[in-house]
Amino acid sequence: MGHFIFNDTHDTLRAEIRRYVERELAPHANEWEEAEYFPDSVFWEMGRLGYLGLRYPEEYGGSGLDYYSAIVLAEEMTRAQSGGVGMAVAVHAEMATPPILKFGTEEQKRRYLVPAVKGKKIAALAITEPGAGSDVSGIRTRAVQDGGDWVINGSKIYITNGVRADFYLVVTRTGDDQWGGLTLFLVEKETPGFTVGRKLKKVGMHASDTAELFFENVRVPDANRVGDVGQGFYNIMWELQGERLIGAATAVAGAERALEMAMKYAGEREAFGRPIGRFQVIRHKLAQMATEIEAARALVYTCAWRWQNGEYPVKEISMAKLFASEMACRVADEALQIHGGAGYMLEYPVQRVWRDSRLLRIGAGTDEIMREVIAKQMGF
Repeated sequence: MGHFIFNDTHDTLRAEIRRYVERELAPHANEWEEAEYFPDSVFWEMGRLGYLGLRYPEEYGGSGLDYYSAIVLAEEMTRAQSGGVGMAVAVHAEMATPPILKFGTEEQKRRYLVPAVKGKKIAALAITEPGAGSDVSGIRTRAVQDGGDWVINGSKIYITNGVRADFYLVVTRTGDDQWGGLTLFLVEKETPGFTVGRKLKKVGMHASDTAELFFENVRVPDANRVGDVGQGFYNIMWELQGERLIGAATAVAGAERALEMAMKYAGEREAFGRPIGRFQVIRHKLAQMATEIEAARALVYTCAWRWQNGEYPVKEISMAKLFASEMACRVADEALQIHGGAGYMLEYPVQRVWRDSRLLRIGAGTDEIMREVIAKQMGF
């Protein structure tokens, strides 16, 4: 990408992932979108190739690379032509499993992280509930200690990989303190009392499975607790920073794909005897789109550099997520507009980018929450 955070290793990795995505994933995009599912074998193959553990230590089956490698993967997955595939992989590799590495025990890393890196077990992150989304402190799913076990009751909703996952990192309430009363647990699908509910229908991201989850006296051992009791809120807030940054990188790359589609169409579609790309109104749209993409990319890469170097730039990551996701929606909308009537037809992939991009402004923290985080970090 010609940026200072990337070196030859990243460039080689990018080329490898791009070849894999364009040859093995993109050709199936329409099929998987219509089926509203893609095969688990994608995880198995990506695990075999090492793409699910790029920045995880070699002792857990990873490649031992840096955070920039995760950015490369997120960017190149947009070439799958199905946002749902990229989102499912990102949830598995960059949202549900990082807390296990950072806060988990050695046993948990061996039992859950290692097979996740290999693609042998698929992970999901269970935070959102019917009555608690942006307000994580409002979580009501409760875990009560009973001897050496914990008994979990409650429900979750809008959970990506909810149908296919083998295990779930679940945010529960273990105390009444608003911020200090949350704890994380690992729950396996086959645990008695745990049920996957409806597979939910969505506006976009069709290839990814999204589900309701129900916990009815689900008993898990204390060995499945991730991190200290009562530290779940702080641990999940840490996770959300990485999730938001990956989401921002995905937004930028997705917008770039939309721009590419718009430029191609503008060069081919003729009106009034010439390609529409030669009309000033279209040229200026394309110029504005490209400018906004580069501005968002610069912000995302700066945050990635700070994260890689041990900083915790909550304000700037929130800015990157907010700016990049709003930008991606604007660019996708303009790209569809440039296609005219064709853009509204399912046979043109720009409509899928348009639909898929809308989730970016909701997931991992809405635009409104991002503005609130930024304002608080500014002292207001």
